Amino acid sequence: MAAVYQIGQVVKGAIGKYTLSNQLQDTVWLALNSTNETVAIKSVRHFRIENERDILRRFQSKSAYIRPLIDEITEPADPPAIALKHLDDDLLHVSGTQKLTKREVKYVSKRILEALNTLHQEHFVHTDVKLNNVLVNFKLSKDLSQDESGIRFTDVQLPDFGNTVSADSGYAKDGDMVGAPIWRSPEATLSIPWSCSTDIWSFGTAVISLLFGKNFHLLKPNVPADYEDYELKVLERMHIFFGPFPNSFQDIADQKTLIALAELMKVIPADQLKPFRLLQDPDLSENDKAFILKIMKLDPRHRPTAEELLKDEWFLKDLN
Repeated sequence: MAAVYQIGQVVKGAIGKYTLSNQLQDTVWLALNSTNETVAIKSVRHFRIENERDILRRFQSKSAYIRPLIDEITEPADPPAIALKHLDDDLLHVSGTQKLTKREVKYVSKRILEALNTLHQEHFVHTDVKLNNVLVNFKLSKDLSQDESGIRFTDVQLPDFGNTVSADSGYAKDGDMVGAPIWRSPEATLSIPWSCSTDIWSFGTAVISLLFGKNFHLLKPNVPADYEDYELKVLERMHIFFGPFPNSFQDIADQKTLIALAELMKVIPADQLKPFRLLQDPDLSENDKAFILKIMKLDPRHRPTAEELLKDEWFLKDLN
């Protein structure tokens, strides 16, 4: 990558030219267009770039909450690259720096659901919903001081569609492991076939983290990320807070998985269980817990859809 792109280089797209100004990650650069507006350039020799381009072409006009494709880079043609809208920050960093108000949590949650609903209506699965995959723009300070809502954000958009696939794809039917461990659904963790409901679980984990703030993630185990059985520790926390794994799992999991789950539940003493419904915390109202418990169903078939959640009474208070 370094041999192809460098700061100050001008890359050309189908509709514009972009001067690279900063490297954010190995595959992501900031650049300025001809009117000095910042865009994000994503480039990597991987099918994800073409997949993200195709997904955005299909869906971005259908939702204001999907981070849009601006251009496709043609010079240099290799590695493949796309230009995307640039936003100020991601919610993982924002919520870790300053906890969101309840109104802000609901404001961004509703927009995440709107983006997911756009995908799910056509049976596409994002597969990587997490707080660092929710981007926001901030209101200008002068606008915020005159805004009675107290919400700091203007745009809220879902990015990173490189691994977005059809729910009918081989990836979904084979139960390919997708997403990051602490946001990943039980079925994806266990390599059970998954569908749009895997995004709903991940959305739920994100909302929980926003409600608590301060970089607290309920399902994050107290072991290093490179711990050999990290995913197993995450499954244990799923059981501790949202378990037990229901008998209905026998309809969707093979015998080996069922035996492993039985062993997992057996080794955790009853006094270590912490049902989410019984949690007492000043950050959680009873309405918050009720909303989360509708989502965090271990059996994916029992979770509500994005469309159903958008109509939930949880959104009525604070936003209206």
